[in-house]
Amino acid sequence: MIAMYIEKVPNRNSPPAVLRPESYREGDQVKKRTLANLSKLPDDIIDNLKLALKGATLSMTRPLA
Repeated sequence: MIAMYIEKVPNRNSPPAVLRPESYREGDQVKKRTLANLSKLPDDIIDNLKLALKGATLSMTRPLA
């Protein structure tokens, strides 16, 4: 099973980075790499992505631009 998630990483003097990481193993070590930086997306879209990754059913609330 692959766990998909979005994480917020704090930055010192700027807003937190919102990332879509992937965890993998290299020998005995667990490592992470960033698949996507979602920091520029609006908060409502990030919230919808989090829900979608958890398996929730979503409905469209605003038209695509």
